[in-house]
Amino acid sequence: MSPSLNVWRVPATHAGRAVAALRAERILARAEPDQRFVPFGRLATSSDPLVPSEWWIHDVGDDQVEAPAAGVPVTVLDTGLDLSHPEFRSRPGTTALNPQVVVPSNDPMEEPEHGTAVSSIVAAPSNGVGLVGVYPQAALQEWDFGDGLLSQVLAGLDAVSRRGRGVINSSGGFLGFSMLLEEAVDRALRRGTIVVAAVGNDRERGSRSFVPASLPHVLTVGGTDENDHVTFFSNRSSALDLAAPAVNMPVAVPTFSSPSGYTNFNGTSFSAPLVSGAAAWVWTLRPQLDPTQVEDVMRDSARDVGAKGWDPDTGFGILSIPAALAAKTPAKNPQEPNDDVDLVRPHAITASGTRLATPARLQARLDIAKDPEDVYRVWVPAHARISAGTHSAANVNVALWGPKTRSVYERGSALRRDLIGYSQRSGSAPDSVRGRNAGRGAFYYVDAFLGKRVSRASYVLKVAVAPR
Repeated sequence: MSPSLNVWRVPATHAGRAVAALRAERILARAEPDQRFVPFGRLATSSDPLVPSEWWIHDVGDDQVEAPAAGVPVTVLDTGLDLSHPEFRSRPGTTALNPQVVVPSNDPMEEPEHGTAVSSIVAAPSNGVGLVGVYPQAALQEWDFGDGLLSQVLAGLDAVSRRGRGVINSSGGFLGFSMLLEEAVDRALRRGTIVVAAVGNDRERGSRSFVPASLPHVLTVGGTDENDHVTFFSNRSSALDLAAPAVNMPVAVPTFSSPSGYTNFNGTSFSAPLVSGAAAWVWTLRPQLDPTQVEDVMRDSARDVGAKGWDPDTGFGILSIPAALAAKTPAKNPQEPNDDVDLVRPHAITASGTRLATPARLQARLDIAKDPEDVYRVWVPAHARISAGTHSAANVNVALWGPKTRSVYERGSALRRDLIGYSQRSGSAPDSVRGRNAGRGAFYYVDAFLGKRVSRASYVLKVAVAPR
């Protein structure tokens, strides 16, 4: 399904034997059951398809600024787009990256109109027909994930991110956790692609956690109503970045869903594409930003509502396009994503990995939900010494790991073998570690991590390597 991620789908009838054989050969990294994508939409609120009240336009400031020509592309990773719909039949800058299949279904779990509805929120053109999207001129790309299986979503993330800089919209997700999906999102970010994900419509059932919304490095979006309150369905989440309108949303749909081709839906499915389109708009006009800076701009410029500051209902606030365009350029967060060893060593998430040249002094940030760990790969010649230290106004600790380390979350014998030293001084006291390579030249790993009861912090890291 994704050769560059080395992900293969095996029929269930053969999976047991295949997994056992691969494990016996010691070449199996992990195995996960395939699962079906859950869309976060289709909560219909009106049968009137001609509702002209796109109230969200004023709410996010879309009427205060002029959208640019097509630039950074937005890819809707969803069910197929109805290319025969009046909104998309002759729309310029619309690219189907694979065949788009849009047919009626009697399966209540399938929502064949979902991709068209989401796409219309992103980029329905200003053509005198129907409605207008948040970024009408956007370069719109479509990836039809078919049955919405995890394996098909992985294939889409890989194919789309290979095209380079862009924004991918995910208006749904999978219950629980998937390491394969996390790796695919991390690789997409390394390639220059931002993933925007709806948080989910599960509030009344306890706000169950979905991926990709709960993953680090994803721009996670909740839903609000006309009064800037969190909706009754939008999940509470520690991973939430910002919110956007999610109720009474006019959308385009295939005529088998509504004879007029339009209806109104509720759902965080329609909050996420507002943020996706706005992020592409901002990035088009601010091309010097890297992907993590774009994410920072979108969350930091949000219009604060509810409890002061960040909260699990609306994140940092409601999307504000004018504020995002005018926001101060945030400092770069170097070498992201670098949450663990696999993200920095070669032939893992990327072919080349990353390397920190020494001596080094850099500034970086940590966030318990979005960027929980920073791992740096450092070359230490034979018999040389390495020292590393962190300094922060908050509490950022540091550890040094040896060349055989597979993960900074190791436990048991692997932890005793690989952890060379760590420093966890309280408060803002500087932390430092030292080590010596007694053998041949090798790569070591410096690990910066948050102290207890610290949710986010900026820090300065210094690393030096010296002869024995």
